[in-house]
Amino acid sequence: MTKSMTGFGLSSQTIEGFSVSVEVKSLNSKFADINLRMSSQFSSKEIEWRKRISDLLERGKISVVIEVTNDASEQTLIDQEQFAKYFSLYKNLGNNIEVSEQELFKLAMQAPGVFKTSNGYAIPEEVFKIIPSLIQKASKSCDEFRSQEGAELERKLREYLQSVQVNLKAIETLDSNRTARVTSRLKTALANLELDVEIDKNRFEQELVYYIEKFDINEEKVRLANHLKYLDEVLSLKEPIGKKLGFVSQEIGREINTIGSKANDAEIQRHVVAMKEELEKIKEQSLNIL
Repeated sequence: MTKSMTGFGLSSQTIEGFSVSVEVKSLNSKFADINLRMSSQFSSKEIEWRKRISDLLERGKISVVIEVTNDASEQTLIDQEQFAKYFSLYKNLGNNIEVSEQELFKLAMQAPGVFKTSNGYAIPEEVFKIIPSLIQKASKSCDEFRSQEGAELERKLREYLQSVQVNLKAIETLDSNRTARVTSRLKTALANLELDVEIDKNRFEQELVYYIEKFDINEEKVRLANHLKYLDEVLSLKEPIGKKLGFVSQEIGREINTIGSKANDAEIQRHVVAMKEELEKIKEQSLNIL
């Protein structure tokens, strides 16, 4: 199944008065680039959780946010002792100037340490235990998102592939009588020269064969057809195919370029340009495939 590297997943749970959420986002990248944001209290688990995420999502620029918030009442979220110290300090400093208690209240509330955050609490062991399963759920949700996006990408890639194949068929049709056209054109050009010498027909035929061989594209057509067939097979694989698509796209581009340089035919060149355009679309979409 074709998977995109773009995905999103979210999972959450409440336990022991704490709300825990894990959010996973992923974008395209050549490697597994994991950015893990969490409380410093989880530092001992970072390597283990990074490996778990990498095993689940394999590749991509992956952003994971683990948030833990305390569901205590508003009153317990304020360190009243710390607030009282700051309020008293500010009041003593303002004895000689006119400062209202309302202003002092605002200053004391904004002082460091008055409001507690999740980092200010000792996170219980039960929270540590549930985070791996939340990572698993969020990553699975992200992977399902990737599969949905991948199905759409596969549909587009098959359209581009079919377009290249149609243009290759047109080139094969044009190439079938290209030798006769080239031979006729050369004979006509030679006759128009009105040379006052007798032309050695055997030598002319030899030179004509040599000239036509230089512009023969049969091998390139066969190789291109095989590469396109392989690309179709790759799209049906059940494993990550992004890198394979990149490699086979390079081979397809090489054969298309060679056909364009050797064909020496205006009609064929039009189809070569059309194939290059579709190939660029394939390369662009392949960058976002796992």
